[in-house]
Amino acid sequence: METQAIKKTIEDILSLLGVSYELTVVNDESTGTVCFNIKTGDPQILIGRDGTHLTALSHVIKRIADKGNLPTPRVAWQAGSNRKEQTSFVVDVNNYQGRKTEELKSKAAMLAERARYFKSDVEMNPMTPYERMIIHSIFSNTKDIKTESMGEGKNRRVVIKYIAIEE
Repeated sequence: METQAIKKTIEDILSLLGVSYELTVVNDESTGTVCFNIKTGDPQILIGRDGTHLTALSHVIKRIADKGNLPTPRVAWQAGSNRKEQTSFVVDVNNYQGRKTEELKSKAAMLAERARYFKSDVEMNPMTPYERMIIHSIFSNTKDIKTESMGEGKNRRVVIKYIAIEE
């Protein structure tokens, strides 16, 4: 039901923008996110230069959801707390985010190999919270690599750390 409300909001915004589109919803179990995939013949209007429009569109939709006008997907209350923990969602246009995610995973794998080879920490460039979450999830079950976020605000980045395993 929550996902349907977010989908309706996206449809309303796209209709107001006069964009023709096809919208599909996919649950990504590996990252715990719901992805709203928009397919359109004129993606540049929604993506913008370096994804700036897509970031803004996603931000507006998330703000609407956060304000309580829409329930967010899979909201769970933490025990003994008044704080909501919510599963994130992503808005993607013509697989732009998907391609960026694959590039990010590829880069992270290469940097993890570098950390193993040199047996040292490797710092990644600053990235968005969603991108950091992807990196952390990639290595969550890797015994010799751990990840940690460092920095503040727009300079927040992931450090890939090699952990020596004793046999």
